[in-house]
Amino acid sequence: MALVVILGGGESGYGSAVLAAAKGYDVLLSDSGKLKEPYRSLLVEKKIPFEEGGHTLERLLEAEFVVKSPGIPETAPVVRAIRAKHIPIISEIEFAGRYLAPHTRTVCITGSNGKTTTTTLIHEIMRGAGFRAELAGNIGRSLALQVAETPAAQQPDWYVIELSSFQLDGMYDFRADIALLLNITPDHLDRYDHRMENYVASKFRITQNLRPQDLFIYNGEDPETLAYLPNILPTLQAQTCAFHVKGGQGQAWCDATRGVLHCGEFSLETAEMRLKGLHNMANALAAVAACQKAGVPNGAIAETLRTFGGVEHRLEPVATIDGVEYINDSKATNVDSVWYALQAMTRPTVWIAGGTDKGNDYAVLMPLVREHVKALVCMGLDNAKLLRDFTGVVPVYDTASLDEALKACRAVVQPGDAVLLSPACASFDLFHNYEDRGRQFKQAVHALETEKPTTGTK
Repeated sequence: MALVVILGGGESGYGSAVLAAAKGYDVLLSDSGKLKEPYRSLLVEKKIPFEEGGHTLERLLEAEFVVKSPGIPETAPVVRAIRAKHIPIISEIEFAGRYLAPHTRTVCITGSNGKTTTTTLIHEIMRGAGFRAELAGNIGRSLALQVAETPAAQQPDWYVIELSSFQLDGMYDFRADIALLLNITPDHLDRYDHRMENYVASKFRITQNLRPQDLFIYNGEDPETLAYLPNILPTLQAQTCAFHVKGGQGQAWCDATRGVLHCGEFSLETAEMRLKGLHNMANALAAVAACQKAGVPNGAIAETLRTFGGVEHRLEPVATIDGVEYINDSKATNVDSVWYALQAMTRPTVWIAGGTDKGNDYAVLMPLVREHVKALVCMGLDNAKLLRDFTGVVPVYDTASLDEALKACRAVVQPGDAVLLSPACASFDLFHNYEDRGRQFKQAVHALETEKPTTGTK
């Protein structure tokens, strides 16, 4: 039997190992660290060979091909050794795509911001309309695991797949039926030789292999997208749909003056939607265009848009305490996400930011900070950059824990204000990940509800 090596033992790697075993390959899952539960126990249960705490390079170099988890960079020594032997390295999505049933189609969503909201919204619209649709990729269960555990005849009609640039990098023959590129702003540049053009090219891999009957949906107002688009248009066979939220009409656009979304014969007043903010209008338009292409009736699309309230950790209302609204935007791990969050604020805002800096340039936030932010509370082990950039712009408070940050917020808020956790940074200095950060924030806020009121007494 041909050997398939799976690098990385998280959700993606575990799913790939199960699929490889189900398809009759000799499998070795190899992880440089300690495997986490439940994946370790499940591999044992399924009798799938694995190694942890390091790689047996001689064995890995016997592979017919390697399925690499998206979190492992190309600079890792094990990846370089495999590349040197000219062994193909693919992503989980590429691998799983080989075994999709003939009737199964895919909606694939990428972008620097808004992927999770748009992916979830498309899935909710489809399910609300009675379509057989499942989530996969960066959200939901591993696509490979779903394909492995579902007989071909029972596979859903649609997989709605959130894709990071790292997953796209390992995709070659995979093809989306509907491809969405929401926006491109600087992120993860350390994985792309600190060259924006490399990151942009990675995002555009979502257009690979599109056919004339397929659809490419893109942001008609995003500078990086529009600048790169001429590079692919000569060979792009798919239909295209650009969406606009700031001005002009087109196939999908927002009439900001009247507050109406339009997409073909579809129209909906934005006041009827639970989603708020300019960025969410863009996400909604992209979702509408995708669902129309998939055959969802306009009425069913509008019905879900009226009820969909967003996703956890993205501008998520937590509680209103003593007249102060607390908002969890922990998923905002880059400057562009924070820009959209601040732009959506309608109350004087105490902004909590900080964490593991990703080379952020905060200059673009200055106008919004001056307009919306009454104080900045820095929460992290190294807040020097935030302190330097915003001292003198607004009052700035330096804290090194969540408890300290909330105490600082409570000291400055008044009824009618908002407290916004929108970090602009990764979470790894104080938390396991952005989900852990957001959930701890919510728990701490709910704990405040039982405390004696402290606002409005200064």
